Amino acid sequence: MSDFNEEMNVTLSASEEPAVSAAEKPSFKDNVKNVLQKVEQGLCKFASWLGFGSKYYRSNKRRKKIFFDVITYTILIAFAFIMIYPFWWMISASFAGNKDHMIAGSTWWPSYTAANSHNGDLFANYANVITIAAQGGTTFWQSVGVTLLYSLVPVTIGIITSTMAAFAFAKLNFKGKNVVFFYCLAGIMIPGPSIMITQYCIYTELGWTLNGLAMIIPGCFGAVMTAFFIRQYLYGMPTAIIEAAKIDGAGYWRIFWQFVVPLAMPAITAQFILSFIGSWNNYLGPLLFVQSEAWYPLALLVVEFKKKIGDNTTNYPSIMAISVLALLPVLILFGAFQKWILGSIMLTGSKE
Repeated sequence: MSDFNEEMNVTLSASEEPAVSAAEKPSFKDNVKNVLQKVEQGLCKFASWLGFGSKYYRSNKRRKKIFFDVITYTILIAFAFIMIYPFWWMISASFAGNKDHMIAGSTWWPSYTAANSHNGDLFANYANVITIAAQGGTTFWQSVGVTLLYSLVPVTIGIITSTMAAFAFAKLNFKGKNVVFFYCLAGIMIPGPSIMITQYCIYTELGWTLNGLAMIIPGCFGAVMTAFFIRQYLYGMPTAIIEAAKIDGAGYWRIFWQFVVPLAMPAITAQFILSFIGSWNNYLGPLLFVQSEAWYPLALLVVEFKKKIGDNTTNYPSIMAISVLALLPVLILFGAFQKWILGSIMLTGSKE
């Protein structure tokens, strides 16, 4: 009888097991919650590997710094490639032969066989453009000299004039100083094209359009933005230096050349380089105010050269060659004095 009761109890307990497991079986909502929790833990673990903290893991400053450095340098390299690519394409195309397929807009990565196209003469395009450019009466080197004249003379004298004005506005006290300065700044708001006709009429009456003086004399009076930039830099120069020089008997002219110019040399150099590059690449001014082909700068010579050789796709290597010759001086100048430009922009002058 006892054996029979034990068998019945075992049978009943076995029959009750499915009912218990069915009650304890997780629902669909619990399954989704568990899956989401595992996904969250996986994401947190991946974030912790990158250095980011979460409720499961602690942050790691070193890994986080490496992560942001990688992202930053990747973006910088991408933008650097975008900036350098046009220059590389132009220089690469300038060595191609006229028989090579250098069609603008169709080849984003140019390939060429310069040695086979020019019988081994790699710089044949550069020699040809110098020869062809002289067929119109203006040699290439004459145009280079004119461009240097347009860039050096007005920029040099204009920088000195602008520095004098900046010194007066920054360190000298006279009645109406701020009114005069803001009046000069108001002139920047006048659009350049609105006064070009007036400028052309004045330069024509003075006879400056036939000898290049229209591109030289106006620039000798300085520029408002140049004076503004140097003025902001001079505000960081201690006024005690000027006061001490006055006590020693120095005049304003001596103070300007012996104290102001040396201390403001980073800003002056930066403005000189930027103004020189702007004058070198100036195209609209000579196009309007220079009527004699003998006084054409390189910017106009490139356009005239393209007209002479025609707009054929096989002539693009020659066009790229003269473009490289026009760009190379300012590219070297900017690269050589890059530290001066960046140093002046940071306005690292001493303070009182």
